Formats: sequence, C-alpha cells, structure tokens
Amino acid sequence: MTASNPESPATPESPATPFTAPVTDERLERVAAALKERNVDVEILDDAAAARARVKELVPEGAAVFTVASETLRLSGIDEDINSSGRYDSVKERGTAMDRATRMAEIWRMLACPDVVVGSVAAVTETGSLVAASASGSQLPAYAGAAPRVILVVGAQKVVPDLDTALRRVDEYCVPLEDERARKVYGVPSALNRLLVLNAEPHPGRCTVLLLREAIGF
Repeated sequence: MTASNPESPATPESPATPFTAPVTDERLERVAAALKERNVDVEILDDAAAARARVKELVPEGAAVFTVASETLRLSGIDEDINSSGRYDSVKERGTAMDRATRMAEIWRMLACPDVVVGSVAAVTETGSLVAASASGSQLPAYAGAAPRVILVVGAQKVVPDLDTALRRVDEYCVPLEDERARKVYGVPSALNRLLVLNAEPHPGRCTVLLLREAIGF
C-alpha cells in the first residue's frame, strides 16, 4: 500500500478528501481536453444510464469481453448487460467455469487479451493520466496494452488535479472501501498490490473514456 502524503490546506486546485463530490463541467472539459491530447477518445455523458447505452453501442455483439471487478460497472448495470445478456462472449463467465487448479495460466491469458476490456479507474487527473489500482492485477495487462479495445467508465468524483492527489485518493479513499467490499463479497481482505498509471495511448482509437457528470463507484 502506498504511503499517504501529508495533508495540506485545501485550495480550489487541490480539494481535500473524501473525494466524493462530482467536479464541475469546466473541470470535466479540462480532463477531456488533456486526455484527447494523449490519444484517448473521450465522451462526456450525463449519467450512468447514458454510459450503459453507449457501451452497448461501442461493444460489437459476439465480442469476447472482460468486465473488471468494478462498482461503477455493477451499479450502472453494465456488468450485468455484458455477462448475462447473451449478446457477448463473457470472458468472466468462461473463466469462472474453468478449473483454477489446472487451467489458471489459460484463464490469465483470457483476461489479459480479450477483444474488449470494460472497466473503470480509481482516478483521472486534469493533466490526462488515468490511475488504476488492483489487488490481483487481473485487469492491468488488458488496460496497459494487451486488449485491442479499452472502454473506461469514470464518475465525475474521480477527477483530481494531479498525480499526487490521485495516489492519495487511491490510498485514503478507494483502498478502504474496496477492502470492505472484498471482505463482504469474497471473505478476504483487499490490498493495494499493483498500481498502473496510463499517461498516454500509443494507438489512437484504442481507448475510450466515458466521463460522467455524476458520481458513481469508488
């Protein structure tokens, strides 16, 4: 787990925790402009319902899709749409049905390189960096470059000014909530074992961020 930075007085540019309030449209536009400069496609949408509809348009029917463990996807209904609708080849469902004792390497390959990975991040900076935190690392290879297509749904409360604040958001806010969720759902604690910072996308058209005006997820 990362060490927390000392608290500093809150300013308009550096908001204090608990990192729960949606930012203004002006700041969303600033994030969108920064991401676009780094070859990330961005759409600013009103809410989770709009993101849910847009994901259906972006993901081709029959594609092999991996939905990462994400409260944003669960609460929006996107996880259910992909894994239970029958419209797609659900990598998560296939992996769950496989014997982890004998086929774990095959499962990891499936998770690393689906046709499409759909997920979220813990923070996005106004300078255009996306920060993903993980205990297992299962989503990180696909995010980092293995999956041909990446779609990230990001609530407006995840916008922060810079990378230092993003890491503080992960450490102080996201990890405790994810630990609580993991204990309830899996019966085991979570931990910040792996951290991925996406500073730019080398392949234009590969990554799309659906940036919401509302808060959703951690």
